[in-house]
Amino acid sequence: MDWLEYEKKLISNGFRSVCGVDEAGRGPLAGPVCAAAVILPENTIIDSVNDSKKLSEKKREQLFEVIKARSLAYSVAWASIEEIESINILNAAMLAMKRAVEDLSIKADFALIDGNKVPDLDIPAFPVVKGDSLSMSIACASILAKVSRDRLMYKYDEKYPEYGFAKHKGYGTKLHTQVLREIGPCEIHRPSFLKKILGEKNAQT
Repeated sequence: MDWLEYEKKLISNGFRSVCGVDEAGRGPLAGPVCAAAVILPENTIIDSVNDSKKLSEKKREQLFEVIKARSLAYSVAWASIEEIESINILNAAMLAMKRAVEDLSIKADFALIDGNKVPDLDIPAFPVVKGDSLSMSIACASILAKVSRDRLMYKYDEKYPEYGFAKHKGYGTKLHTQVLREIGPCEIHRPSFLKKILGEKNAQT
């Protein structure tokens, strides 16, 4: 498999600053959604990089620093819980991706976006389904987004230890849903995600 297939095609067509973009946190019941964008030097492959979901937490943490050091530019951006509730999770994820691309210290001239949709950007973009397993720059962005979000959830775990955020990062595990039913949600939960678990009235914090 050629991890640089997409990047090489774009470079051969005259693009010079291709960024890979991915998000983390569309599925959880709590916390914001995070996105990252990465521009790598031409022909760069970082050993051990893969889809963040296929790596151990320890390995992701190690690669987080390597990716930052070897990137020409990278950025991490967020969409808040309030934005998720206001415009829905898909649009919030697109917003976070847009912010990540726009926050790069080097302006990208093309964006490879993980998934089947692209955010509203002022540069050309192309969606790559399962891009975090096909494109080196998207896979790097996947790791930056995942690690950044996990670190935030550890901080939330210190503030709300009863929910176990350090273990499940906000996802709807058996433990998490059980605690929700026992004590209800806190301020970082997404009410629209809790309706099936708690009912509309009880989903509000």
